[in-house]
Amino acid sequence: MTKRNFRTYALVFLAWTVVGLFFFSQGLTQKLFSRDPTPWWHYLVSWLVGVYTSAFLTPVILWLGRRFPIERRNWPRRVALHVLLSIAFSFVQLAWESAILPRIGVFPAFMKGFVGTFFVVFMLGFHGNITTYFTLLGIQYGFRYYRKYQEREREALRLELHASELQSQLAQAQLNALKMQLQPHFLFNTLNAIMVLVRQQKGRQAEEMLSRLSDLLRCVLEDVDAQEVPLRRELEYLKLYLSIEQVRFQDRLQVEISADAAILDAAVPHMGLQPIVENAIRHGIGRSSAAGKIQIKACRVNETLEVKVRDDGPGLPPVLQSRGIGLANTRARLQQLYGDAAHLAVENGETGGAVATMVLPYHMAPGISETEVMEVHALDHVDR
Repeated sequence: MTKRNFRTYALVFLAWTVVGLFFFSQGLTQKLFSRDPTPWWHYLVSWLVGVYTSAFLTPVILWLGRRFPIERRNWPRRVALHVLLSIAFSFVQLAWESAILPRIGVFPAFMKGFVGTFFVVFMLGFHGNITTYFTLLGIQYGFRYYRKYQEREREALRLELHASELQSQLAQAQLNALKMQLQPHFLFNTLNAIMVLVRQQKGRQAEEMLSRLSDLLRCVLEDVDAQEVPLRRELEYLKLYLSIEQVRFQDRLQVEISADAAILDAAVPHMGLQPIVENAIRHGIGRSSAAGKIQIKACRVNETLEVKVRDDGPGLPPVLQSRGIGLANTRARLQQLYGDAAHLAVENGETGGAVATMVLPYHMAPGISETEVMEVHALDHVDR
C-alpha cells in the first residue's frame, strides 16, 4: 500500500467515524428523553459497527461508480442498475451487522440471533443504506466533475496562452515583413543613386557612397532582430544615411540634428526615422535646384517622445502627403508596435516646406532602465 492510498483510507475511516459519532449523539438524546435503561455504549457500538461496515464497503461502491458511470446517453439504464446495486449493498450491510451485533451483546432484548437482529436492522436501516449508497455516488461524481472542470480550465488557459503566443508571433512576423519592405526600398534607392553617379562617371563619389552604405548596412544588421532601439542608436543610423545623401547632393544638403541628452535612451522603432528623412530629402531637396536644409529635432512632451523632421523645400501637394512605401510602412509599424498611442503626421509647414511629426509613447529602450546610472552625451549639432 502506498503512502497516498494509506492517507486516503485513513481519511475515509475518519469521515465515517465522525458520521457514526453524529448519529450516536442523536441516539443518546433519544435515550435520555425516553428514559431508556439501555447502557449508552450499546448505542455507540451499534452505530460504529454500521458506519465501519459502510467504510469497508465504500471502495466497492466507488469502483461500481467508476465501472458504471451515469452519463447523459445512458442515464435511465445506469440509474436502474445502481438502484439494484444499492439494494444489494443494503442487504450486504444489514447481513454483516446482523452477524456482528448479537455476538457483542448489544441490545440483548431484541438482538438475540441473526434472524431477529436482521429483522430489526432491516426496519431501521434498509432505506438509510440505499441513501448512503447514492450519497457516496453523488460525492464521487461531484469530485469527478470538479476535476473535469479544472482540466477544462487548464486546457482553456493553455489554448489562450497558445493563441496569445500565435498572436505575438503573427505580430512579430508582420513587423518583420514591414522592416523587410523598408530596408530593400532604401537599399534599392541608394543603389540607384550610386548607378547614376557611375553613369555620370563620378567614380570617387560612387566609391565613397558605397563605403558609407557598407557602414550603414553593417550597423543595421547588428540590430536586425530588434523592433526598438535607443534613440541614440537610431540617430547613428540616420547620420550614416545622411552622409550617403550628402555625397549625392554635396553642398546642396544641410542637416541639423538636435536631441536632449536625457532622452537618448528612449525607445524608437528600428529604422523608423530613415524613411521619414528620405521622404523629406526627396520632396524637399530633390525637387529644388537650390540648397536646402533638413532639421531633425527630438524632445519629450509629457509622456510622449516627439520627433519632427522639417525641410525648407516647396512643400507637399495634399495628394502626396500620405503616399509612398516608406511612410505607409512606418505608419503600419507604429500601429503594430504601439496601437493608437503613436502616430505619424505629414503636413506643410506654416512658413514653407513640409513637417513630419512622429509621436511615440515615451519609454526606455529594451534592456535600459530609467533608474540606471548611465553616462550620456549630448548629440553635437550637425550643420553642413
